[in-house]
Amino acid sequence: MSYKIFVINTGSTSTKIGLYEDEREVFTKSLSHSDEDINKFTEVKDQLNMRLEFIRSYLEDMKIDIKDLSCVVARGGMLLPVKSGAYEINELMLDRVENRPVMEHASNLAAPIAYGIAREAGVPSYIYDSVMTDEFPDIARISGMPDIPRTSSSHVLNTRAMAIKYAKSKGKKYQDMTIIVAHLGGGISINLHHEGQIIDLVSDDEGPFSPERAGRVPCRELINLCYSGKFDKKTMQRKLRGNGGLKAYLNTIDAREVEKMINQGDEYAKLIYEAMAYQIAKGIGELATVVEGKVDVIILTGGIAHSRMLTSWIKKRVSFISHVEIMPGENEMEALAYGALRVLRGEEKARQYTE
Repeated sequence: MSYKIFVINTGSTSTKIGLYEDEREVFTKSLSHSDEDINKFTEVKDQLNMRLEFIRSYLEDMKIDIKDLSCVVARGGMLLPVKSGAYEINELMLDRVENRPVMEHASNLAAPIAYGIAREAGVPSYIYDSVMTDEFPDIARISGMPDIPRTSSSHVLNTRAMAIKYAKSKGKKYQDMTIIVAHLGGGISINLHHEGQIIDLVSDDEGPFSPERAGRVPCRELINLCYSGKFDKKTMQRKLRGNGGLKAYLNTIDAREVEKMINQGDEYAKLIYEAMAYQIAKGIGELATVVEGKVDVIILTGGIAHSRMLTSWIKKRVSFISHVEIMPGENEMEALAYGALRVLRGEEKARQYTE
């Protein structure tokens, strides 16, 4: 029996949709939303009907009958902490992302859209590997400052998908392996997968800088800068996320541009780019200590994992820990589809969202 899975991934200015038949991609499409469309709404949740109509119109043009679907799967929004894997979309989840989200974010729209389409089609709807996945043991939550406990927030969807995919390629179970996965994109996070759970991580604000994020910076100097009177809160937030990292040093967030600068002899660009690789390697080494160095594989994924220059620098520093596997790309649509497929095949069981 084959399954048809419809995938929804909502971003700030686009709605990505896709149709998969088992593991085969039938199509993926990114529906762009103009600034004019987005700016009509004061809150993210108000965009729901607009985005839903975009999707329905596209499906109608493609002559796709939603009654043929087996399920609909969506990107998880800003819920209270959940486990990894699949959750059925229920009324409590919808109330949380629509009316009481942990943070206002475009991902909150995915579950309500999926639920609406699935209800019309008469099929189940799920989220998979929410960004709010939290499987930390108590010891991992201690930060050194009781006011600020460590929380789990990272690129769960892609890192877990690549870990599962790698384990399967080796004829092993994901639950039986210890894997460090570094997601290298606009933001960088590094996850430690052990016995089927993400037991620790280096998030995008406590580890390496990235194309647009500052990562971990010296705390005392950060406090001094915050109280210097030179910058307001919003500007400081942008210095950390949006205007940090490569953008702050080299005025670009495009790693390809940086490599072009290096190839043209720019030594400063090389220093900064190699420093990013250096910090990524440090983050990987940091997580290896949690499992006493017993790591089955280190996976480098995300868009910048296409960079042979960057990945070679990282490999040179961490290969003593374990084999390094390069699995480039974002892979979010595939990750959502494959997760739902495992549920439909009975390989995984979907949880019920509770608070």
